[in-house]
Amino acid sequence: MKLLNTQSGLTYVEMVVVVSLYTLILLAVGNAISSFYKYNAYAFAQSSQVAEARRGINRMVRDIREMTYGDEGSYPLLVMEEHRIGFYSDIDRDNSVEYVEFDLSSTTLEKNVYNATGSPPTYSTSTVAETHILSTYVQNLPQATSTFVYYDVNGLEATATSTVTDIRYVEVRVIVNVDPIRDPGEFMLRSSSALRNLKDNL
Repeated sequence: MKLLNTQSGLTYVEMVVVVSLYTLILLAVGNAISSFYKYNAYAFAQSSQVAEARRGINRMVRDIREMTYGDEGSYPLLVMEEHRIGFYSDIDRDNSVEYVEFDLSSTTLEKNVYNATGSPPTYSTSTVAETHILSTYVQNLPQATSTFVYYDVNGLEATATSTVTDIRYVEVRVIVNVDPIRDPGEFMLRSSSALRNLKDNL
């Protein structure tokens, strides 16, 4: 009688195919997990920067709203540029008016504070009393979008011939994106303030 060989197993070719498929599945799952964590990290970073920018804009608008005459009698609004605004305001409520500048430099929005010194008081921008970072990853300059927009008493946007004494209303725009080449993309924050101490009906 002949004995039948009942042993079975994978051939070399079958083994290679199985290992290859298993490797491809592992790579696909690994890439999916990696992409998931990278996206979540980006989304978290983006939301954190948006929250930081929102807090910065709230402080900015509060200070702009309270602008007033300098301790030496200077007009409240001194600088009205596309990405920089300078004005006098008692930001710390100590009955002494500070000179404040908000300036967008590259992708960082800063607040610089200068105190009045001497008697009679004078302001010097050579010595900064305080510097605060209000927002980072600001994309206004790359997107050619004004950070500050100025309006006159009639609600018309300021022109090249407008002067600081014409301005009664300031709009703030901040575009935030931690990585401009990735989704979900830019997030624009807007806020505005009437200059209450310059109202014509006071």
